[in-house]
Amino acid sequence: MAAQREQGAPAKTPEEWLEQTTEEKSTGIFKVFLGYAPGVGKTYNMLSEALRRASRGEDVVAGIIENHGRKGIIDLSGQIPCLPLRPLEYKGTVFHEMDVDAIVQRKPAVVLVDELAHTNITGSKHRKRYEDVLEILAAKIDVLTTVNIQHIESLGPTVQSITGIPIRETVPDWVMERADQVVMADLTPEALQTRMRRGDIYPQDRVERALTNFFRRGNLMALRELALRQVTRAVDRNLDAYLRRKRFGDHWQVQERVAVCISASPSAQQLIARGARIAEGIDAELFVVHVGSEAELEPEERRSLQANIRFAENLSAQVLFLKGKTVASALAAFAQEKRITQILLGRKSVHGFKKYLYYSAIQRLLKGAPQVDVHIITQDAR
Repeated sequence: MAAQREQGAPAKTPEEWLEQTTEEKSTGIFKVFLGYAPGVGKTYNMLSEALRRASRGEDVVAGIIENHGRKGIIDLSGQIPCLPLRPLEYKGTVFHEMDVDAIVQRKPAVVLVDELAHTNITGSKHRKRYEDVLEILAAKIDVLTTVNIQHIESLGPTVQSITGIPIRETVPDWVMERADQVVMADLTPEALQTRMRRGDIYPQDRVERALTNFFRRGNLMALRELALRQVTRAVDRNLDAYLRRKRFGDHWQVQERVAVCISASPSAQQLIARGARIAEGIDAELFVVHVGSEAELEPEERRSLQANIRFAENLSAQVLFLKGKTVASALAAFAQEKRITQILLGRKSVHGFKKYLYYSAIQRLLKGAPQVDVHIITQDAR
């Protein structure tokens, strides 16, 4: 081949160049279509992407599609090869589940797996559908899948408190963090309610009940907000990985992150509360950090620090103990690692050499983490 090309044969095709330059992947690419409620278009968007990829020559098959009788989904899914489902008998009834072994043996480039949070029937290879997906990804097959925000494990209690509806099927957060891409299938609550009234989501005999329960406008607004935050975190996580891989600077961020540095003093709770208000106002993650260990403290100080930690946890802060030669160096390293955007430090009335040491530490922190905004908050002198 090489000799022929040297004598004027055609150059390599794009596919040959790609095959030569692309490293063999160690696992499949995992793409999640996230929605905030049934009917926003997760499955439709997944099928649309599958058809686009098939039109480009990729080998795309459906592992399982849950159409729920919706005409648009039935029409689109009919254009994609669907592997036979595996029949399983349970308590005298035959159910059909996705056949993981058949997918791995068939080895397509891309497989569609609807409803990631689904619990498989007893007798299936795996208990949960996300476990099926992990096996498929391990076989170096790309997976497109769908999930609603209420099925993410850590958000289940929040969603239940909003809607009053218990969440029985969940996906662990670490599975969502495994996703290479998270795409939100978005629709305004008003448009979703219109779809519901047309009968595009549920049969007409279920519409009014749904609109007065789960599909109330306030519920949908809150769920949509949760989904948007989830996508923001996914984008930020992927950006973190990309920046580490490319070794870019630490000044890139998508989401605000606030860190409050506390001592064992009871007055630290003022600082935590201030940080919580700032974090809430800018929709930021909140960290509360203490440099050093509890073992180094006197019993009274240890009790005071534990009270501060409980106070922080009640405000949904992530509490961490940092180690370092100095408070400034430990905070700077933490800020770079977590890409903190704002740090809150307490200030009491100090004089003389202590005042010099305090401001010297601030300068070292600013030098070690130059992209961070530092807030110095006056505290009661307790």
